[in-house]
This record gives sequence, structure tokens and C-alpha cells, in this order.
Amino acid sequence: MGTIRLMRAKLHRVRVTEANVNYIGSITIDPDLLDKVGILPLEEVDIINLNNGNRFSTYAIPGEPGQGEICPNGGAALLCEPGDRLIIYAYEQCDRIEVLHSGYTAKVLVADEHNQTKDFLIQTLIPCQDRKKVEFHTASSLDQPIIK
Repeated sequence: MGTIRLMRAKLHRVRVTEANVNYIGSITIDPDLLDKVGILPLEEVDIINLNNGNRFSTYAIPGEPGQGEICPNGGAALLCEPGDRLIIYAYEQCDRIEVLHSGYTAKVLVADEHNQTKDFLIQTLIPCQDRKKVEFHTASSLDQPIIK
């Protein structure tokens, strides 16, 4: 059946703290946020600006820990303004058969207005008994089901 691309990490509704057109590419992200969802420095990320609809891809670089920094750099800085809300996604290639047999887990950090953790979600694909389908589940870090 081949490979599929699944979302594995998401920073949801983070706020742009700065936009730096003079830096060479990338998006600077607080390393605490990167660590919580498992995005590595230099990893490719897709970004959606919720304020204006702009979409772009770049790579993540760590900023100063604990500062809540979200700073699009280079050309990406022209697509955002401080205060804009972004969704930042990281994906991975997975073997479809393996997902149908073993399942899959993704991490989602929902940010507050200061780019601190408002909620932390674990989204899972759980194999059905026939191993031909999966069930989608979302649970908050408080272990309360949100969506089934």
C-alpha cells in the first residue's frame, strides 16, 4: 500500500512575537515548545497564518528557552506580523500497513496568548480488529476524551 504522510507534531494558535526579514530564512521557535511536541531544529515545518490565510514551509530553529518566541525570518517575515496566530505542523512518512497494524500517535500543543501551554493533546490512530481501518481519538493532557 505504500507510504503516507501523517501529522506528528503541531503548535496550535501560537502568536508571532517578532518578524525578522533580515535573518536568513527559517522560523525561530522557543525550544521548550519544540521539545514538547518533538520538532527538531532544522526540521521542515508547514505554517498557516490564521490572521491572513498565508501558508508557507520553512525550517525550525531554536530561540531562547522560556521566552515564548515565535519569529518568522527572511521571506516568511513578510507573510506575518507580530500578534498574528499561527499553526505550525511537522509531518512524517509512515508505512500505511504499519499504521493499520500498530497505530500512530501525534502531539498537539494548544498555546495561550503568551505562547505557553494552554492544553496538550495526544491524537492517536488505534487499529481496528480487522487491521483495515483505524479509530481516531483525541485526549487532553488531563486525560479527558475530547473527540472520539
